[in-house]
Amino acid sequence: MNRHPQSPHGPMRRMIAGALLSLAALATVGSFSPALAADDEVVMYKDPNCGCCGKWAEHMRTHGFKVKEVATSEMGVVKREAGVPQALGSCHTAKVGGYVVEGHVPAADVRRMLTEKPAIAGISAPGMPMGSPGMEGPYPADRYDVVSFDAQGRTAVFASH
Repeated sequence: MNRHPQSPHGPMRRMIAGALLSLAALATVGSFSPALAADDEVVMYKDPNCGCCGKWAEHMRTHGFKVKEVATSEMGVVKREAGVPQALGSCHTAKVGGYVVEGHVPAADVRRMLTEKPAIAGISAPGMPMGSPGMEGPYPADRYDVVSFDAQGRTAVFASH
């Protein structure tokens, strides 16, 4: 039996309870947000004298990734230890979400790899394609492929740009 059917506190309590439930739902959804995922933490190894690598790091940051830049003069060692096939080499090597990202790969391709979780070691934009992230300029953009590779050295086209 409700003693105060016309009490102004009833609607207010329901409104506050609804707001709290909405906040709890938003907090739960937010905790799974891609922008906060550990997969978004990129460690990029680059030659200390390379400028385009920093531009790629900025591209990644613009697309929600956290990027730690590590300057090293031992890029050959980094690439070998990461398992990057020589034919797929570029100027910098990154690690993210258990994968290797070689060179100027667009953030959307990295995000797709992290979402789909294919059975590969990583992806590469071989060489330094003009117009790729970090390699923009006044010259015409190259058409290029982002290539996936596995631990056995098998490759496949992952995306075309």
